[in-house]
Amino acid sequence: MHRGEVLVRRALCSALATQPAAAVIVVGAQADAVYAAVADLGVQRVDADAWSDGMGASLRAGLAALPDAVDAVLVVLCDQPALDAEHLRQLVAAWNHDRSRAIATAYAGAVGVPALLPRSWFAALREGPGDSGARDLLASRRAEVVMIRNEALAEDVDVAADRGALQEG
Repeated sequence: MHRGEVLVRRALCSALATQPAAAVIVVGAQADAVYAAVADLGVQRVDADAWSDGMGASLRAGLAALPDAVDAVLVVLCDQPALDAEHLRQLVAAWNHDRSRAIATAYAGAVGVPALLPRSWFAALREGPGDSGARDLLASRRAEVVMIRNEALAEDVDVAADRGALQEG
């Protein structure tokens, strides 16, 4: 919770505002409780059985659930309280302008998620180690990435200092 709002619900609602062709939510730890917070939104639940292996395992589970007709995946996490639909719409607009490249968020001197990754990257995402999500691939292919800056997304509730700040808010 952040300011009375369940972060997974906030992230999913922001993603759905981009009107995706398909939408999945990947759940791992506390899967039933997490999904209960968004079940009414009508997205496909994907259980990442190997979630404890890391972000890459969850990403692979989500990719496996996507229909073949999907040209790209918008990867959104629920641990960025500053995430909003407007930023995600900016990523999609950039993708619609240039579908040959990945579109990613730049903050705190890095490139990361949220990110829109083209189908041509799916094989590399599936081959990555379990503990590696999209960030390593984005960094290694930086020349193929359009970056959209959003410093507010550097706030991440996985960082201990952020968890304390969120509990106060």
